[in-house]
Amino acid sequence: MQKNLDSSEIIPSEWLQINQFLHELKQIDSQCVSVYYPYGKGQETISLLQETKRSESLEKIESKIEKRITELKKNPPSAGKFTKTLCIFGWIKNGKVNIEEIGTSKKLPYTYMVSKKPFVKPFHDILKINHDVLLVTLDQKTARIQKFHGSQIIQESKLRIDLQGRHRKGGQSQGRFLRARQTKIHVFFKKVANKVRMMDSNSELILLGGIGPAKTEFYGELDSELTKKCRFVETLSFSTSLRDIEKKIIHHLYQHRKKYVEEIIEKYEKLVKDGLTAKRNDVIYKALEIGAVDTLIVSTDYYSNPKFKNIIKMLEIAKKTSSKIEFAASQKIIKKLEINDSVLAILRYRIK
Repeated sequence: MQKNLDSSEIIPSEWLQINQFLHELKQIDSQCVSVYYPYGKGQETISLLQETKRSESLEKIESKIEKRITELKKNPPSAGKFTKTLCIFGWIKNGKVNIEEIGTSKKLPYTYMVSKKPFVKPFHDILKINHDVLLVTLDQKTARIQKFHGSQIIQESKLRIDLQGRHRKGGQSQGRFLRARQTKIHVFFKKVANKVRMMDSNSELILLGGIGPAKTEFYGELDSELTKKCRFVETLSFSTSLRDIEKKIIHHLYQHRKKYVEEIIEKYEKLVKDGLTAKRNDVIYKALEIGAVDTLIVSTDYYSNPKFKNIIKMLEIAKKTSSKIEFAASQKIIKKLEINDSVLAILRYRIK
């Protein structure tokens, strides 16, 4: 099974570990310093922290993060087999500086951010972590609806009807029996569709699976808003293990994210002629400062740019001005837009 995963996808065991880590970070409700850096770039990251001046309390956090980076050089943590990116979060609780870190086998964007809560968007975008997914497994008489947040099932519902499989001798004709049976299935699917609608809040995907034709019959009962989110899942049944379910969720989230980024790029290319985009970093920086940036598109490779520290500042300004930040990991997109060491911006309005 593992060899069938896309090379960019994260393995389920690492996905689970990072999900658990992010669940713990959710408990943090105070100003936080978030640092993501490539393995082997610890000294450069320490220099970046030291040269950026912050308030006294933030300087205390950063000082402890610097010490922790030095310690991690010898024994880096990793949720996967190898460490490509180290992620450290620091905050103050009851007057004490707290530090949490994790290593991932995937390349995340170099980030140094101070925000009201831990900045975890790189995990969401690149690793497809912490998204809500509705999984619907059904046949013509049984349905199981599970809502996943990351790896956790946060809501579950089961529906069932008594359905006679064959026409018995005597009584109504076979034709009437089949019509009555189909009507019963139709009513059942409507009930399941209503339940899906009730549980759908905030879900990004609805995955449909099950043995036989039930999933395609059920699909016809969903409204247009729900069908936009639907994806059919092969080889999914009531007996599919949770581990295999997680693999399927990861795969479909990767496909969903890929399509989403492609749509953003299409939007950017359409808006170029209207003057609602920016490509030069100095122009984007000025646009961010006046709150004119709607979406900042950043390559995960941007730290190869000698002026990458300016991009790190852009990310923090974007966060503070409620600009959307989208990270591009696809080498195809990075090459197409020539943003391997820079950023792009979709603007809220034209600027001079």
